[in-house]
Parts: sequence; C-alpha cells; structure tokens
Amino acid sequence: MIFLKKIILFLSIFPLALCQENLDPDVFPRPLIIEINEAHLKEWPAEEVLLQCTSWRLAGEANNLNPWKTIPEECADYVKEYMTGKGYALDLQRVSNEAGLYARSVDLSGDGKIAWVFDVDDTLLSNLPYYAEHGYGLEIYDRMKFGEWVERGMAPAIQASLKLYGEVLSLGFKVILLTGRSEMHRNITVKNLVQAGFREWDKLILRSFEDQGKTATRYKSEKRNKITEEGYQILGNSGDQWSDLLGSSMSVRSFKLPNPMYYIP
Repeated sequence: MIFLKKIILFLSIFPLALCQENLDPDVFPRPLIIEINEAHLKEWPAEEVLLQCTSWRLAGEANNLNPWKTIPEECADYVKEYMTGKGYALDLQRVSNEAGLYARSVDLSGDGKIAWVFDVDDTLLSNLPYYAEHGYGLEIYDRMKFGEWVERGMAPAIQASLKLYGEVLSLGFKVILLTGRSEMHRNITVKNLVQAGFREWDKLILRSFEDQGKTATRYKSEKRNKITEEGYQILGNSGDQWSDLLGSSMSVRSFKLPNPMYYIP
C-alpha cells in the first residue's frame, strides 16, 4: 500500500516538474537542494538524530543544502564529536592523500608557473580552538570576535594540509594563498603561517578595501582571474568551502576539505 502511494505521488509531481523545466530551457539545471525540517529532530530518538545529522553533514559537504547560518541545534553534539574525534582527522587525511596523488601525476616541465591555490582558514590553519568556544557552529558568525581570534595568531596547522603543502612545493608548484581574511590582518597572518610551518608561498592574497562586501565566490573568482592573466596555470586548489573552489578560472582539480561548522557563500 505504501509503495502504491509513493507511485501515485511521483506521478502527480512528475508532470509539474517537466512543465517547470520547459519554462526556460536555456537555464542550467539547478543543483539538488535538500531542506531538513529541524523542528522534527526534537521528536526523534537519539539513533534517528544521529542518522539525520550524518545525512545533514553529507548534504552540506556535497553542497546540496540551502545556504545556512548555523548548524542545527540538535546536531551540536554530533558536530563536536566529529570535529574532535577520528572522523574529521581521517577525512582530512584522505583529501590530502588524494590531492598528493594528483600533484605527483602533473607534468611540471612547462614555463614554471604551474600553481596550486590554497585557502587559509580551516584549510591550512585550524580555527577549531575558536569554534570550540562558540559551539562548533551553533553561534551566528561574529566578524569582530573572529577578527580578535585571528589577531592572536595562534591557529595551529592542519597537519594533513601541512604535509600536502610541503609535497606540492617540493614538486615545483608555485603556491598561492588566497584567503578571505582582510588585508588588515596580513602581518599576523604571515606570522601565524610561518610559525605553523608554512613557508615559501609565491603570493598571499587577502581582501582589500575594494573587495569588502563581495561574496567569497565572486571575490575568489576575480582573484583567480588575475592570477591566470599573470600567466599562471592553476592546476590544483584546496579549500574547505565550495566558494573557495567554484566560480571562474577554476583549477583543473579541486579538493574540498570537510567543514560542517559554517557555510560561506
């Protein structure tokens, strides 16, 4: 009976979907958008909450969620356990390993301007100590508080990324750091990066005054456009946000690091 109801529901929705798609055939299909009714999480047993939060994290990492400002309240313990347990570390290592395999396969015999772009926050430097004090994503992002954390210059290296960074450099890539941090944080960012073990980058690009107010996707696309105009070939890009990777002048291969604590458009 349940199966029959599903068939009837599908048949009732399918013609409407076809009709909507035919309204504008020139528009690219939209990505899958998943909406989870978080109010229902409170009604579910613990096992179901775990499954739902795992599903929510996967949807977020796959860029299938609507833009969100905070993690679901009921997923706070789940996100904390993931970020501080073995899962996050294993996922970081897997991304690093796959990126390393790709880096070693690249032909670097060209003009010496083969580039690998790295984001900084939660890609090279970990802000986990900051988010541990702010609910692992439960609190709405506070620019002033985060700026104070940045100025402390205490963000530790993400070890898997530090290993990849060293390998990319040793292979002959030009490393370009492209961060959403403001230009006002340049000095402390350089100091923090060096203390954490990151050195010998070709460029460190931060948001100038003219870049304020732009989405991360637009800002980073514009900066990559300039990088390619300078003759660089971007063959690798590592970032924890989809806005680090998408847009124009995308790299040949992009590597998304896990981060279920926040979303930057």
